Order: sequence, then C-alpha cells, then structure tokens
Amino acid sequence: MSETPLSILDLVPVLEGGTPADSFRNTLDLAQHAEKWGYHRYWLAEHHNMPGIASSATSVVIGYVAAGTSSIRVGSGGIMLPNHSPLVIAEQFGTLESLYPGRIDLGLGRAPGTDQPTARALRRENRSSGEDFPELLAELRRYFQPPTDGAEMPRVRAFPGEGLNIPIWLLGSSLFNAQLAGMLGLPFAFAGQFSPDHILPALRLYRSVFRPSEVLDKPHAMVGINVIAADDEAEARRLSTSQQQSFLSLIRGKPQKLQPPVDSMEDLWADYEKASIEAQLKATIVGDPAQVKEQLQAFLDETQADELIINGAVYDHQARLRSYEIIAEIAQG
Repeated sequence: MSETPLSILDLVPVLEGGTPADSFRNTLDLAQHAEKWGYHRYWLAEHHNMPGIASSATSVVIGYVAAGTSSIRVGSGGIMLPNHSPLVIAEQFGTLESLYPGRIDLGLGRAPGTDQPTARALRRENRSSGEDFPELLAELRRYFQPPTDGAEMPRVRAFPGEGLNIPIWLLGSSLFNAQLAGMLGLPFAFAGQFSPDHILPALRLYRSVFRPSEVLDKPHAMVGINVIAADDEAEARRLSTSQQQSFLSLIRGKPQKLQPPVDSMEDLWADYEKASIEAQLKATIVGDPAQVKEQLQAFLDETQADELIINGAVYDHQARLRSYEIIAEIAQG
C-alpha cells in the first residue's frame, strides 16, 4: 500500500438540504485536505441531469479545484468525449494546462454519463453511440500535437492546446476502452466502483494487448473502488447507507440528492433491489481502520493495480474528511 499512489474521485455530491454552491465549497475543502494528506490525483466526473451530482461542467470545476490547490494533480474522471467536440475539449484542457502547468490530467470515457434523452440534448445532431470513440480520440490527440517541420499546417488548430503534454487516460467500465488503451499504449483507469465484475477481465485484456508507445513502455492501470472508513465499524456502515440510497434511487429511475444516513436499509429496499445494489457495490470497502487496511491490501493484491482511486459518498462533510484521512493514514503505514 505504501508504494501505491492513492487518488480521489469526486462526483461533487449535492446533499439533501444543500445546494451546488455548498458542494463546490466542500469539494475544494476536501481537495485541499487531500493535497496535505498526500493524495496523488483529484479527479472530477462528468454526469448530467442528476440532481445529486454538481460536476456536470467538469472542466470548470477542475479549474476551480486547481486554483485552490498547489501541487495535487487535478483532472477528469472523466470527460465523456462523445458529448463534446474534440476541438472544444482540446481548447479547454489546453487552457487548464496553461494555467496550471504539469498538474492536469485528461481522463476520457465513451459513455454519455446520463440517460438517453439528456444525451440527445447534449449532443444535438450528433447521434453517436460511442462506437466512434476511437476516431474522436484520434482527432483530439491530433490537436495536442506540435507542428511538424515541413508538414502542411492543419486548417483547424487548438489554441491553447497545441504542443502541450497533457496526459490522456482512457476510462472504462467494460472491455472496449481496456482494449483500446492497451493497443494505443495509454494509461487505463477502470470504474470498479460501479462495475466490479469486469475489473479483472478488463485488466487482463488491457495488459495482454498492451503495445509500448511514446507515452508508456509498460501497462499502467488505475482501479476505482468505493471506500468508506470511520473510527468504528458500526459508524462506517451507517455512513455507507447514503451511497446505498443513491444507487436505490438510480435503479428506480428517480435520481435524488445525497440522503442522510439511516440506521437500516431494510425498510427502504425490496429484496431484489438489495441484491442488485450489493452486486453493483461489490467493490466497496466499509469499516474501521484495521478492516479497511486489510481489505484494501487484498484488493490491491488481487488487481495488481498501479494506482487506486477512491470514491466515498458520505453525507456529512466532516465524516467524509475523516474517511479520506483514515485511508491516507493507512497508505502511509
């Protein structure tokens, strides 16, 4: 654990009774603490039409967090590229890298990050299903390439963006981007926090098809996992019910703000809903420091991940800070 970089994935949860403005302040406070505690990256995720998530304008929030910190890497976990023009993303991240040099990561996914009506609203005439993601990625990467001596200048160029070295990660919750990242020799981040059954198959595929590139000479994989830690197990399990309620609202098709924890979920979900949510949250660690340490090490041993990125949906901000502080203390031995 002490040799494995730990990072944070933040969906900027909007709390029941709170506002997005409150959530942004909490996000910056967590990022500043994470920097002090030694976390490596702080990533924000793009989601839309979800009242409990405030990170829809992901590039804007990345700039806000980067401006309020000084050394931690800040990036997207991820930008859903089919929602956007590659040129716009090149310009946005070229701007971020120019403002905060050496600190910006560009993680890219191919899902819409929302429901189909919202995807249509985002993409307008673009009816992409994500199958053209490799072409969109190639176009985006071209915008970052420096001019080549003697070559004809492209008619469309990204300013700022051109010639900047912004690390690009491919994100996935299935096998598609695992294979693409391996074939292109790019770093790969897997969303184990909500797709636990595909973690090992995706990592095996990524590593088996990996081709060295100018970016990497060997595979580099980061795996997402949910972790909720507290000073005693009972409190950690109570805190985790906020996350369970979020998933319950999603499978019922009625997303809501992050709810306060409850003493028991048994009166809130049906047996089939419980089974579905527990399966989806299988890559979740909940417990006291000793339990979290043991289970995190076991997860790392099983996945052989080069990095871990932690998601923790906790309603109370001070409890959320304490959870990430415990995880940092575990990582530091």
